[in-house]
Amino acid sequence: MESWKLKLKGDWNQTKGKIKQEYADLTDDDLKYEEGKDDELVGRLQKKTGKVKEDVIKWIESL
Repeated sequence: MESWKLKLKGDWNQTKGKIKQEYADLTDDDLKYEEGKDDELVGRLQKKTGKVKEDVIKWIESL
């Protein structure tokens, strides 16, 4: 499993807090994580941040 998906499953609340610090305009709905819907979350983050999928994944991994 990719490391970014492990990060989502492991400490999602902590990761979500770090994301909100960087992008305060993201809502709880934008950051809603459901197991098995990793790509959906990445898609929402792409739309809100304007980053491409690969950059969103790298960003999540770096948190």
